[in-house]
Amino acid sequence: MILNNTIYMKPIQALLFDLGGVIVNLDYHKTINAFESIGLKEAEFLYNQFSQSEVFDDFEIGSLSGKEFINLMKNQISIHSSESEIKKAWNAMILGFEEVKLEKIKRYSENIPCYLLSNTNEIHLEYIQTILGEMPFKNLESLFNKCYYSHIIGKRKPHKETFEWVLNDMGYAPEDVLFIEDSPQHIEGAKKINLNTLYFTNERSLDDIESWL
Repeated sequence: MILNNTIYMKPIQALLFDLGGVIVNLDYHKTINAFESIGLKEAEFLYNQFSQSEVFDDFEIGSLSGKEFINLMKNQISIHSSESEIKKAWNAMILGFEEVKLEKIKRYSENIPCYLLSNTNEIHLEYIQTILGEMPFKNLESLFNKCYYSHIIGKRKPHKETFEWVLNDMGYAPEDVLFIEDSPQHIEGAKKINLNTLYFTNERSLDDIESWL
């Protein structure tokens, strides 16, 4: 809207957060290195922040269970590995939470509806909830109006249809929501439906959300 040659942005009515890389700290190379150490060849080409093979896609939309994923990984690994070793390697990328970030989201949630949209999977979510269980915020559901996990809703970013489905369930138009995300391909997917976006790079902090409110 333009009044007296001044542009006024429509106030944001809801926040939609990514999980990994925004709220929980990640290091993809730790999982890549862990898999390679137990015999998975070319792990970096199979899985990284920007692309991944079909097996990981299927795991993220719930087409594969945790058990099925582990069995498929066993077939890819040249050295005999136990279920616990594969889980440990898969979870190695998850570094944990900064309590100050969780407190910031809690403060936001007291003033504006907050939602979570994460490309995740059964094994990672279980591990993340275990970590949170040892912190003041015992689960993600205590911070958000609703959490959308890809393996539960059967949809994943960056697909346009995923964002449309989530926004419809939230009950908001794209222009009313700010999406906070650290992966550029997901930012581009969100822009296709005119979602407001905050590209969460290393130089960003959750304080940057204030300018949108």
